Amino acid sequence: MAPAEDDHYHPKDAIHSGLYNSMVFGGAGLLFAAVKNSLARKNVGPWTTFTKNGGVIATFTLVGGAYEFTRVASANLREKEDYWNHGIGGFVAGAVIGLRTGRMPRILGYGALTAVSCAAFEFTGGTLRGYWNAPQVDEYERKEMLRKNRRRPIEETIAEIGEGRGIRPPGYEERRRERIKERYGIDINPVCADPDAA
Repeated sequence: MAPAEDDHYHPKDAIHSGLYNSMVFGGAGLLFAAVKNSLARKNVGPWTTFTKNGGVIATFTLVGGAYEFTRVASANLREKEDYWNHGIGGFVAGAVIGLRTGRMPRILGYGALTAVSCAAFEFTGGTLRGYWNAPQVDEYERKEMLRKNRRRPIEETIAEIGEGRGIRPPGYEERRRERIKERYGIDINPVCADPDAA
């Protein structure tokens, strides 16, 4: 089977993605540093967010940028979008976290832990709902299939809960008239409300 034209990988701009993610994570790091600064025991000024907690902001910025740049660059080189790219990006991001310690075992350990976490998360569907919620299946079609799979025949439903209360299968009015005549002796003749009927 020949691959469709839309199945080809379309390269993305790794530098733009890396810079954008750096700004997003840098903003998150700034927020984290500001909260950390506001919880200080001493009365400090607003500039301590940058002077004392600037390393937190820098780490967040570098981790976000390194992850996204490496992930997109890996996808461009491999010409595939899969969980391996997230694992490679996660390794570089974890290594950046470990750089603050300055010890090679921690750099490799943080990198490996982050790589496994990112790759496993993407492998299981990239969502907390799990692997079995396949992204290539249309949600509407999946729900229609579930409805058809669990649909019961109307005869079975009527046999269990009975007629009446809004459930009117074919022939209901005739059976109702017969039941009323048997129980109460009243003959009900339906009247047509259509003035044009003969």
